[in-house]
Amino acid sequence: MSSLGRLRERLTAVAAAPRLDRFLAEHATGLSRAAAARLIKSHLVLVNGKPAQPADRVSLGDAIEVEFPEAFEREAQAEEIPLEILFEDGDLAVINKPAGMVVHPAPGHYSGTLVHALLGRGGEWSTSGGAARPGIVHRLDKGTSGLIVVARNDVAHRALAEQLGDRTLSRTYLAIVRGRLKADAGVLEGPIGRHPRDRKRMAVVAGGRPALTRYQVVERRRTHTLLRCDLETGRTHQIRVHLAALGHPIAGDAEYGGREAGADRPMLHAWRLRLRHPRTGAEMSFEAPPPPDFERFWESAE
Repeated sequence: MSSLGRLRERLTAVAAAPRLDRFLAEHATGLSRAAAARLIKSHLVLVNGKPAQPADRVSLGDAIEVEFPEAFEREAQAEEIPLEILFEDGDLAVINKPAGMVVHPAPGHYSGTLVHALLGRGGEWSTSGGAARPGIVHRLDKGTSGLIVVARNDVAHRALAEQLGDRTLSRTYLAIVRGRLKADAGVLEGPIGRHPRDRKRMAVVAGGRPALTRYQVVERRRTHTLLRCDLETGRTHQIRVHLAALGHPIAGDAEYGGREAGADRPMLHAWRLRLRHPRTGAEMSFEAPPPPDFERFWESAE
């Protein structure tokens, strides 16, 4: 049974369930399992008045309260926003996202996102990521420019998500970092989780999720280094956190210690994307050159 309020939904478990996220996907209003897990991890789900985890078991009679952020309440509307499309068919699209564009609706960003632009293109988009994220398979931070793949249908979405999971969908970034790295290449490993004192930031913390980034020096200047970074995992802010922990934060990344004149956003660009087409299995590779602000900053670096 449920009693639906404007921003809350209260449920009483009439049967046990092996996982809380699965229970919510089956019984809450309009939630996919992935969306339910995001709400739980954001501490927006209480079981018998206490925060829970997605894998927690649900017992008969448990009182479950779900708080929906405003983004769940508002259905994104189509907006005519131009996009640079590198490839598009009935299953997916590959887009060169500009820096400054938010990928999906979130508090404070209820228009002008990539989701609004996708809806403005018309046609169907996958719903596997939840009602607030049609088409979205993976994310890029607002300040990050470059390549992102989106799904037209749920079959394509699941196939692309599987490639992300087994690392056959590869993502390579270019990053300008502060300082002159000595090693020509390296591997950065460190579990990533919420910063213990600032919940809006991520950090390398004990008990975080395993994360691995490979980097290679492309070019050095006296005060900066241009890197190529390959993601082996896809944690939130992963490259930014790992490079900051190395002592070489991304130039312009004020959130992680890289504040710098001449850079009003992190100098991070999703440069190359490789994947298998979810329907045909064909190997696909895309590259997007860095935008002018990235090029200007590097050319002016000492």
